[in-house]
Amino acid sequence: MAAGLTQDGLARFDSVAAEYVGDDKTPGLVALVASGEQVHVTAQGSLTIGGPPVARDSLFRIASTTKPIAAATAMALVDEGLIGLDDPVDKLLPELAGRPVLRAVDGPIDDTVPAIRPITTRHLLTFTFGFGNVLEQFTSPTPLPIAVAESELPLSTLGPPAPDAQPDPDTWMAALGSLPLMAQPGERWMYNTAASVLGVLLARAAGQPIGEVMRTRLFEPLGMRDTAFWTAQTDRLATSYRNTPDGLVVSDEPNGQWSHPPAFGDAAAGLISTVDDLLAFARMLLRGGSPVLSAESVAAMTSDQLTPEQKARGGFGADFFQGQSWSFCQMVQDSGAFGWDGGLGTSWHVDPASDLTVIVLTQRNFDSPEPPPVHAAVKEAAYQALG
Repeated sequence: MAAGLTQDGLARFDSVAAEYVGDDKTPGLVALVASGEQVHVTAQGSLTIGGPPVARDSLFRIASTTKPIAAATAMALVDEGLIGLDDPVDKLLPELAGRPVLRAVDGPIDDTVPAIRPITTRHLLTFTFGFGNVLEQFTSPTPLPIAVAESELPLSTLGPPAPDAQPDPDTWMAALGSLPLMAQPGERWMYNTAASVLGVLLARAAGQPIGEVMRTRLFEPLGMRDTAFWTAQTDRLATSYRNTPDGLVVSDEPNGQWSHPPAFGDAAAGLISTVDDLLAFARMLLRGGSPVLSAESVAAMTSDQLTPEQKARGGFGADFFQGQSWSFCQMVQDSGAFGWDGGLGTSWHVDPASDLTVIVLTQRNFDSPEPPPVHAAVKEAAYQALG
């Protein structure tokens, strides 16, 4: 157990964060480090270039940091008995029943074989249900036929979050169900789409929109007042930027895609949140799930859930699962630390062994699958702040 956060270490934490803040770097940033009852937050820069300053309660699009929250929501429904981890999803998701499977992930979409097993809730939580982002998308000299077919449908599941492009859940599921799976259920880790499907499963199981399922099972009991799929308080929402050869350009305004209720509510990447809400979520996991999850559900969420065969067939390269694996909708390291990043500029890291939580929220989109250097630097400074 760590001895706590030192004052010198916290001062360095702030100065490290400041090095990465600027109109041509990261316009605004809120970073949090917590250990035990100690919580330290630094808010620096501006919500928009030339605009008002960032505050501790500023809102950020957390993108794929949504995924662990979706997993916790799923485990709440497992604890309630509404779904089972190893139950086939066919009854609630008939669109996925008996799907054909591509003979080769880069092959024609009509060259298929039958699925050899049904899709289960566990397959969705472990990202092994058979559809999603794969390494071949980025290494193939030409677009994969399945990716081309996906781009012609209103799915937005193989690219960045796009709330305004996605239709209602039933239409979305029908579109996905018109495509073959990319791999046999249970055989290969594939990124992203499983969490979107999981959200539809949870909504149908609970008989509520996914936003209501999350609110009633997690957000209200944990006091996560600001976490949702949209906000009317756009004055608190940071402008989203992406990097180009000519500098940062706006990718979403505060009054843009997250300023009104979405038709879909994407459990893979759709939430906005604050550092204190994400700290509340982390602390729930650190204390064994109370008051929303069982200890067994937390243990499953924070431990390796992939087989060696699934790791060998999945990931984004040979080293992807080196020193780490996948639990339920998030990465878990061999050290026991867990968390996941959001490609619109966020990172969330929880280390039970060091009693440490580190959260970095920015509005600068990732330039690659790896987070920008600010995230690693702030996390390193957080560890160095431990006495």
